[in-house]
Amino acid sequence: MSAPIIAIVGPTAVGKSAVADEVALALGTDVLSVDAMQVYRGMDIGTAKTPPAERRVPLRLVDLVGPEEPYSAALFQRDARMLIDEHVACDQACVLCGGTGLYLRAALDDMRFPAGECASPARERYERYEREHGVHALHELLAERDPESAAVIHEHNVPRVIRALEMCDEGVSYAAQKAAFSEPTPCYDARYFGLMMDRARLYQRIDERVDAMMEEGLLDEVRHLVSTGAGPALTARQAIGYKELIEYLDGALSLAEAVELIKRRSRRYAKRQLSWFRRDPRIEWISMDEQGVDGAAHLILEGVDA
Repeated sequence: MSAPIIAIVGPTAVGKSAVADEVALALGTDVLSVDAMQVYRGMDIGTAKTPPAERRVPLRLVDLVGPEEPYSAALFQRDARMLIDEHVACDQACVLCGGTGLYLRAALDDMRFPAGECASPARERYERYEREHGVHALHELLAERDPESAAVIHEHNVPRVIRALEMCDEGVSYAAQKAAFSEPTPCYDARYFGLMMDRARLYQRIDERVDAMMEEGLLDEVRHLVSTGAGPALTARQAIGYKELIEYLDGALSLAEAVELIKRRSRRYAKRQLSWFRRDPRIEWISMDEQGVDGAAHLILEGVDA
């Protein structure tokens, strides 16, 4: 049997990294991070990036770009598939681990993105059109070119209307891609394992992790990033942990308020992650309450050997 491709997913703080390390160690391979924030250099503590000295196996797809540089699911698809294909060519097991559902789908499923994911002349043209003619006219333009996509996008959702128009330019339908989310077409023969635990325990672990991040120097990490000019990018990205502490540094929040807000938003994010992954019937769920790290890793290894 060819070497397996394994995806280990779940909400933040559930223990994905520890389980993935155990699985990768047993299979003699590395771990590919599937985390939209871990791709940025310098964002280490706040993204729960495993420190290099503590990594039991190599961690890939982290520290790809600076925090002020644009990055997207389309770019992640390119970078992830390059590594996955290298593993497949060498018949080496591939372990993906993370909680960014869109990035996982981009890596493993048939998802097609417009070439101009970031700022582009086309995007600037559509933004100028909206400023000159208004949101209704912009939506009407989409309705003329792609009525199915216009039907599923509200005209006041200007960024999404513009994205759909960009996709039209690339010969891709936003509506067709949206429909593909409900019934994914795999690009690889992968096995999916989701980690879960009691909600109250998960929320407690999230709160404890935030406290630990603060003790490890998250505030100093944010101060350094702001001093290098990355503050506006972090705020625009709504990076949990960074945005709130930037608000503290700006005087908009007290430190206690910022920390509590990080905890609250992290808990909400975990809830959204669970909702996303539970829609995917390919995922085999493992209770961390019952199995722990070693038990979960053992079940995954047993599953891919079966």
